[in-house]
Amino acid sequence: MATTDLWTYRETTWTDTDVVGYAVEAIDGSIGKVDEASNEVGSSHIVVDTGPWIFGKKVMLPAGIIQDVDRDDEKVFVNRTKDEIKNAPEFDSNRYSDDTYMGTYRGDLGGYYGTGGAGYRDYDRDRGVVERDLP
Repeated sequence: MATTDLWTYRETTWTDTDVVGYAVEAIDGSIGKVDEASNEVGSSHIVVDTGPWIFGKKVMLPAGIIQDVDRDDEKVFVNRTKDEIKNAPEFDSNRYSDDTYMGTYRGDLGGYYGTGGAGYRDYDRDRGVVERDLP
């Protein structure tokens, strides 16, 4: 996944769903609930309130790491582990609406979650899908 794709939902139908309040599930368990969601073209993301998991902090996740949205169970599934999310560049809720900060922060997140970044995951590889299994 290219870094620019990080800020775009994999499925366009997800932009029709208000995911605020949905539970968020990492590969290895629950990380909190969606506090805010943006469907802005080229910069779509969710902000997750982690509750007690990371001492009540919030994290911003680029839309491209969302693997699935279950409308029936009101859950958002992301293709990262809890540790990868916990170790991402820190979200500053006091400054994130500042365009200057967001540009820098978005770049930091892109470097972390994007191709070659510390948090990069190959979802198909992690599920055991190998190239010969793909159509």
